[in-house]
Amino acid sequence: MTQAGPQGAASQPLPFDPSVPNPARMWNYWIGGKDHFAADREAAEQALEVMPSLPVIAQLVRRFLINTVHELASEHGIRQFLDLGTGLPTADNAHDVAQRVAPDARIVYADYDPVVLSHARALLTSTPEGKTDYLQADLRDPEAILSAAARTLDFSRPVAVLLLAVLHFIPDSDDPYGVIRRLMAGVPSGSYLVICHAAGDIEAEAVAEHARRYNQRAAAQITPRSREQVARFFDGLDMDERGLVPLSEWFGASQPDTGKVSGLAGYCGIGRKR
Repeated sequence: MTQAGPQGAASQPLPFDPSVPNPARMWNYWIGGKDHFAADREAAEQALEVMPSLPVIAQLVRRFLINTVHELASEHGIRQFLDLGTGLPTADNAHDVAQRVAPDARIVYADYDPVVLSHARALLTSTPEGKTDYLQADLRDPEAILSAAARTLDFSRPVAVLLLAVLHFIPDSDDPYGVIRRLMAGVPSGSYLVICHAAGDIEAEAVAEHARRYNQRAAAQITPRSREQVARFFDGLDMDERGLVPLSEWFGASQPDTGKVSGLAGYCGIGRKR
């Protein structure tokens, strides 16, 4: 989970400032990682006052990533993955999961945050048969991402495009739907779009208050969206039989115990390009 880049700064690297909360480092804190600073921890704890379910959400998004990459590689034969807004490395990253199924799988990670990319380059290593690459890129420039990713990925073959907890950092003014249309126009038939997005109509009051507090302090603003709004990202694609569902419903009978948390404020889904 990380931002698309501060509005109006698409061509400039995100400056490193440990005194400003960073969504990738806050996310790392919620999943029990160690790559965060005092400002990140303070902001993350303040968010928990409003939405105590955030660590559960973060863990389930990781589980959604792991399960989905494994499913696409093992059941659908996908051998190429483009992970956008990858966030800080942790256990079972996309290439770890894919290359356990298919050692020749190829994965490109892209993120706007240079700190994220420096961690990725140091920690994410490929199998000898496969390949990984790392791009510092702004999600709002999909043509540049696709051009750079073509060094590693073969765009004549299907690609899974992963956008987990990142699209809500693109405001409506930056045309997030157009970004997705342009991304998917650059991948062939049989490719997949995988999205997990903050919900504006689940735990709505808590989400709105969390977004308000977060946006007061962070450089990258968050825009939760309704189910109908998230569904628009999949226009023209064939949805997985599970459809677009709340995060808490994706895992069905294998849903982990979330205690008294209801809903969980996010939607997830998988679409296939015809």
